[in-house]
Amino acid sequence: MEQTLPFEKPLIELQAKIAELKSVTESADIDFTEEIKHLETKFETLQKEIYSNLEPWDRVQIARHTMRPTSLDYIHAIFDDFIELHGDRNYGDDEALIGGIASIDGQAVTVIGHQRGKATKENIRRNFGMPHPEGYRKALRLMKQAEKFNRPIICFVDTKGAYPGKAAEERGQSEAIARNLVEMAGLTVPVLSVVIGEGGSGGALGISVANRIYMLENSTFSVISPEGAASILWKDASLAKDAAEAMRITAPNLKEMAVIDEIIPEVLGGAHKNPEEQAEFVAVSIRQGLQDFKDFSKEQLVNQRYDKFRAIGSFEQ
Repeated sequence: MEQTLPFEKPLIELQAKIAELKSVTESADIDFTEEIKHLETKFETLQKEIYSNLEPWDRVQIARHTMRPTSLDYIHAIFDDFIELHGDRNYGDDEALIGGIASIDGQAVTVIGHQRGKATKENIRRNFGMPHPEGYRKALRLMKQAEKFNRPIICFVDTKGAYPGKAAEERGQSEAIARNLVEMAGLTVPVLSVVIGEGGSGGALGISVANRIYMLENSTFSVISPEGAASILWKDASLAKDAAEAMRITAPNLKEMAVIDEIIPEVLGGAHKNPEEQAEFVAVSIRQGLQDFKDFSKEQLVNQRYDKFRAIGSFEQ
């Protein structure tokens, strides 16, 4: 059964009524054609009204939707000849953070992304999209390889955060993320990052130090989850909705504050409603980004990235 979100309840009820009238029309000698047309028009109007007036907490729920397209979904839809590469050449392979070589319009690129599952078994295999340090070290290995062969880097961000377990800390979780931040800042090839779902904490930032950061319309990007923030600020995780509002973690908020560079529109109802069409929207932005940075020199790429992050935030006397 497809996951339904609380704010979608009026739409679900209306859909059920339409289905009921269609069933009666087909099985009985009663014509409800006009009533069905009226309800379908009402459904379309209500759908547009709901999705054009989403609150931050609504967007959080869409970003967490179990059927929302993952990094691999976008990679297979947008790129050609994807070859996944494994391991950090130190400890092992982390399936929560995947990467490899691909091409787009004949241009070789390196693609990296958090990978979560859509069902319980796959989520366990992917550690719910929360990488261990070997995941970030694998990502860095692929980035340095891309730099060596002058390949642009495209990253897909979709994680609640880096895995906070004891084993991850023992293997240097914080150091692995910090090293990625330092190394990414100095990469001499174009780096594009796309937040496709949840962008949580340092786990997201570990592949987000980019020349251009995109966010899908209903994705989130924050230092902590709304539940975590509510627990710290008000000692009550049930106030997550209020925290989501106060934290300004949605794409429109972050674009306004210049934390991100561009919002990628989503299909009506969220990316999970039509993954193929959504991939086309993402592909347009990626192609434009590659074109924009095509003629930048190595020094210009590093300076642009430096200036971009230095400009975030404001100071008051």
